[in-house]
Amino acid sequence: MQHSWTRRGVIAAFPALAVTAGCTTVSGSQARGQKIDSRVDAAFLYLYQNVPGAQDLASRSVGILMMPLITEAGLGFGGAYGRGALRIGGATVDYYAAASGSFGLQIGAQQYAHALFFLTEDALARFRSSAGFSVGGDLEVAVASSGVAYTADTTTTTEPIVAMIFGQAGLIAGATLEGTKYTRIYP
Repeated sequence: MQHSWTRRGVIAAFPALAVTAGCTTVSGSQARGQKIDSRVDAAFLYLYQNVPGAQDLASRSVGILMMPLITEAGLGFGGAYGRGALRIGGATVDYYAAASGSFGLQIGAQQYAHALFFLTEDALARFRSSAGFSVGGDLEVAVASSGVAYTADTTTTTEPIVAMIFGQAGLIAGATLEGTKYTRIYP
């Protein structure tokens, strides 16, 4: 039996379609949030198992923004993007995107993870209240070299935010957070 739609039938069915579309969007958003959380969990596990001192730094932090997968590529002009979660007391409180752009002598692509450890309530509050937080002078960067050594001493830092870059893989030498902008997203 073939059914032909009339204008009246479409108008009558529209509220049901709108409710169904709304449900799909919510569950789609939840699925994206769960995917980010799953990647964040795996990044924390890797960090704690492979980076000495990371768990101690985490225990001294009031909040941690984990960006489990940043993809960077460049050929003269470059860019990087990734999504992650801000955790306070081990629970996800917000989701964020990190993006940066660059120009200069560069060619290749890489992926890496990084975490921002907020060591003071003030630094965390400034991050959360900003419309788009950019990495600035109140950040100490600790870059994993061969997975175990750092260019910064994270046990005696006086900076309110410490960034750890880890898990690098790819063809661009080094990774930097300079110029990275963090924006709250709704997955």
